[in-house]
Amino acid sequence: MAIVHRATVSPTKQEIVTSWLDAQSWGAEGRVEMLGSYRFDDPAGEVGVESLVVRRGGTHFQLPLTYRGAPMDDAGARLLTTMEHSALGRRWIYLATSDPVGFDCFVRALLGQLEQADMEVWEGAEFIARRGTGVRVTITSGPGLDGHDMPAATATVDTVRLTIPHVLDANPGGERQLAAQWDGGSPVVVASLTSRAAATT
Repeated sequence: MAIVHRATVSPTKQEIVTSWLDAQSWGAEGRVEMLGSYRFDDPAGEVGVESLVVRRGGTHFQLPLTYRGAPMDDAGARLLTTMEHSALGRRWIYLATSDPVGFDCFVRALLGQLEQADMEVWEGAEFIARRGTGVRVTITSGPGLDGHDMPAATATVDTVRLTIPHVLDANPGGERQLAAQWDGGSPVVVASLTSRAAATT
């Protein structure tokens, strides 16, 4: 269960995604519509893991993030921005595939070892509500990597390669996949896992 605090944040998540898309050659134009997100729980309870799903200019995108209470001491970590959170203070926001906790959560979810987290909303010490995140994910099987050239966040650790497509209108392939669906939408692949042996054959 992901714990979320009622708070004001600056910049907002919509502003973060908008700035990120504006910096991409494939990021489309126009207003960013927030469709929802999906979350995973960090077993240690220290890092927030969330992927934001949005629509802009008729195209669906996702931005997988981790939220930390302190900066990572890792040269390979990709810091996207910082956020001021009225309940938690400053948060350091990283691309999830560059964060070991984010990578581990996605891989465990793809292996069926970690379920998607619903949200518990708190205001201070008071529990307010439990709710979904607007996007539901399920495990599916898929074909091997098809070599499709598409914007994606990728990371390889030991024998597995994780691919999280930024543009959700193409299938990244992969031996195991996470499919996501939101209200009014059709299922799309939002993450895939391929063993190194399969990826190199």
